[in-house]
Amino acid sequence: MHDSISHDDHQGTLAAVRKELGLPDSITNNLEGLRTVYAAWCNNMTFDNMRKFVSLRAGDERLAGSDANDYFEHWLKHRSGGTCWPSSNALFTLIDSYGFDARRVSGAMFDLPDINHGSVKVRIDGVDWWADSSMLTGEPLPLTGELLIRTEGPVRTEVEPRDDGYLIWTDFPPHPEFIPCRLRDDPVDLAFYQERYEWSRNMSPFNERLYFRKVTPDGLVVILGNTMFGRVGDDLEVRELSADELRKALHEVGGVSEEFVDQWAEAGGLEASMNPTGKGPEMPDPGPRPSRRGQ
Repeated sequence: MHDSISHDDHQGTLAAVRKELGLPDSITNNLEGLRTVYAAWCNNMTFDNMRKFVSLRAGDERLAGSDANDYFEHWLKHRSGGTCWPSSNALFTLIDSYGFDARRVSGAMFDLPDINHGSVKVRIDGVDWWADSSMLTGEPLPLTGELLIRTEGPVRTEVEPRDDGYLIWTDFPPHPEFIPCRLRDDPVDLAFYQERYEWSRNMSPFNERLYFRKVTPDGLVVILGNTMFGRVGDDLEVRELSADELRKALHEVGGVSEEFVDQWAEAGGLEASMNPTGKGPEMPDPGPRPSRRGQ
């Protein structure tokens, strides 16, 4: 946290976050306790680039949300989250505050050469559990060296052990196939997270049009640009939104405050989402996930 933030302020912010997430002040450091904390995160937090977009357009010397206290204070006020680096740090801070043996780790989405993803592992009774602030899998997943195929929950996931670690495959619309993330450096520190977050100024799919993901009581909602994907079970509804409908969806479906939706729109976020200037970076074909191989 910043030097200007006192310990009492930091603890006060964490207490407020726990209350809003419906979490108790203390939790037993076992698997059930970790499931409770992570489920509360997945059911309430968003993965979105709204604040990053505003920070980039404002020319901030340091991207907003890289400090956990700042991240949480913004969420408490506006219910907008962040992309992987700031949200992973916030999730790590929340889990760590309960006394769990948590670690910041890095990864590579699409198994690209560059490290482009932050995540969290938690060790319980000698077993590592993967808790990711971006994937919102609903519960932590075990890293035991065994193939795991999980079809329930808001996000279908496959955990594939490799000789050099793990590939985590997750299913998000509008991608036609599961997206792999290779877990890489373990552990890393806050400075590493912040350096990678700043590096993403120059190359990231989250620097332009809107990307917004939230678990709902019915399933999963993803908004890409002005297209909203709503998935319930195997059913996928796709809707093109007008500018007014996009504002309304961010507030009523996403839960973001009208004040921050306005701030994002004034920074150019609405225009960029309605009128994208390009297709975004080309991503490689990930190939078939483990459960589809040999078919």
